[in-house]
Amino acid sequence: MQTNVKILAWLHIILGILGLLLGCFIVVMMMSAGVFSFSSDRTAANILIIIGVLGMGITLLLSVPGIIAGVGLLQFRSWARVLALVLAFFNLFAVPQGTVFGIYTIISLLNTETAALFDR
Repeated sequence: MQTNVKILAWLHIILGILGLLLGCFIVVMMMSAGVFSFSSDRTAANILIIIGVLGMGITLLLSVPGIIAGVGLLQFRSWARVLALVLAFFNLFAVPQGTVFGIYTIISLLNTETAALFDR
C-alpha cells in the first residue's frame, strides 16, 4: 500500500502542476485578447482581462491544494490523507478522468493498511 500512496501523491502533484500551467495559459490568452481588443473596444478588453484573472484565481484555488496534498502524502501526514479524500470527493464530478482519479484516491486511502501507514 505504501507504493499506492506514493503513486497517488505524485499524481496529485503532477495534476496540480498541470492545472497551474493551464491557469497560466488561460491568463495569457485572455489578457492577450484583451490587449489586442483594447484599441477598438475598451469594455471588451476589460471584460477579457477580468475573465483571465478570475480563471487564474479559480485554477489556483483548485490546483494548489492538490500539490499540497501530494507533498503531504509523500511524507505520510494524516492531514494530507484527509485533504486528499476531500479533493477526491470533488474530483468525482469531473467526468471521466476526475471520476477515475477520485475513486482510486478513495479506495487507496480508505484501505485499512493505508490507514496504518498514516497512524505511525
